[in-house]
Formats: sequence, structure tokens, C-alpha cells
Amino acid sequence: MPKILLVEDNEMNRDMLSRRLLRNNFEVVMAVNGQEGVDLARSERPDIILMDMSLPVMDGWEATRTIKSDDATKSIPVIALTAHAMESDREQALQAGCDDFDTKPIELPRLLGKINALLPK
Repeated sequence: MPKILLVEDNEMNRDMLSRRLLRNNFEVVMAVNGQEGVDLARSERPDIILMDMSLPVMDGWEATRTIKSDDATKSIPVIALTAHAMESDREQALQAGCDDFDTKPIELPRLLGKINALLPK
């Protein structure tokens, strides 16, 4: 069962998305801020990370840069999750090291397609 690290500070979003991922046969580990996301990426070694960009303590851009600069975690794919849907937001996420980008509100079939495309074969 692939392991997803969900880094999301909004409890409602975290609850809704984690339940939907569990129903789709993923193991889900959750972090509520960017620093916790970095720490769990190192300790849990998830198969993929879903990273909210607007986070307390350390934002998603900095958390992604930290994960991607660490030899132990740099190969873990990161999908940015954000309510900001401008092309510049997408570019900023990709420049930070995200492998893909998805907008909120989450459309599960679209997100699952992106997750499955990035999961190690």
C-alpha cells in the first residue's frame, strides 16, 4: 500500500482528503505544518507528499525546498496543493521543487491521476 504524507494545516481539508485517500488504498501520514512535514518526510519515507503551500511554522515552498535539498528525501515526489490557481503560483511551486501542482478544492479523480503518475513503479 503506497504511503502518502499529507501536509495540511486545515483540519477539515486534512480529514476529508485523508479519508478519501484511505478509501483508495493509500496509507496516510499527516503533518499540520511545514516543519512537521519535513520531519515526517525524513522519518516516514513516504512514497509521495501532498504539500499545502500556505502553512504555519514553515510554508510549503520552504518545506519543499528543504525536502528536495536533502539526499535522504529529494527523490520523494511532491505535489503542491493550493487554492491559488494562477500560472505564477504553479511556476513558483515548480521552482521550489514540486513535481506537480493541483488546485483546491480538490477534485479527487484528477489528484489520483497525478499521484499515480508520480508513484514509483
